[in-house]
Amino acid sequence: MTAQNLVNTPDNRLVVAVDGPSGVGKSTLCRAVAKHFGAQYFDTGAMYRAATLAVLRAGVNPAERAAVIAATNNLNITLDDQTVLLDGEDVSEEIRSQEVTRMVSAVSAIPEVRATLIAQQREWASTTPRCIFDGRDMGTNVLPDAPLKVFLTACHKVRAQRRYEQIIASGGHTIYEVVLADVIQRDTADSMRAVDPLHPADDAIILDTSDLSLPEAIDTLISLVEESAEGGTS
Repeated sequence: MTAQNLVNTPDNRLVVAVDGPSGVGKSTLCRAVAKHFGAQYFDTGAMYRAATLAVLRAGVNPAERAAVIAATNNLNITLDDQTVLLDGEDVSEEIRSQEVTRMVSAVSAIPEVRATLIAQQREWASTTPRCIFDGRDMGTNVLPDAPLKVFLTACHKVRAQRRYEQIIASGGHTIYEVVLADVIQRDTADSMRAVDPLHPADDAIILDTSDLSLPEAIDTLISLVEESAEGGTS
């Protein structure tokens, strides 16, 4: 079986749910694997970042739940590979700012915000022939029946270094220690939130990328997708 006729669901679709903490490389890996299989890539973390940006633009304190719900209730968020549109505006770069990064956990912890965005994610999953999703609760909550669930992980220092290099490469300014503190704080918030906390699904495959090069990690994830397809590959 080739990438052209690969399947992993009874109705001949490909659905892959990838979870993991911030800075672990989900976006880079999933985008590359989606391209390999001709699949649509959905960065659900970008959706929560876009919602957080909308909250900040509205001048709303993320701690004010009712105001956050009102600010995010009718957002039009579109994902297209590396482009994120918020009400028609390209915010792909702005949602990666440190201000958004610091606030996104608080916004994404609000059940009503999550419910709105999860409904959209499930709609995409049910109507897209081949899709690869990354997020923090895809396998445990959003797509619990996905044929393949992968939980990516890496140590704090490795993830902080990757995030630091990403910020610098994009023209941003920061220091490694600040990024490391943000990574640790984000992990704590995501894993301890009351609604859909970050943890692997019981049937998820754990993939630690701490000691893997990018090509090695991509090849490993490609192999997992191939193995999940009915009948394997040839």
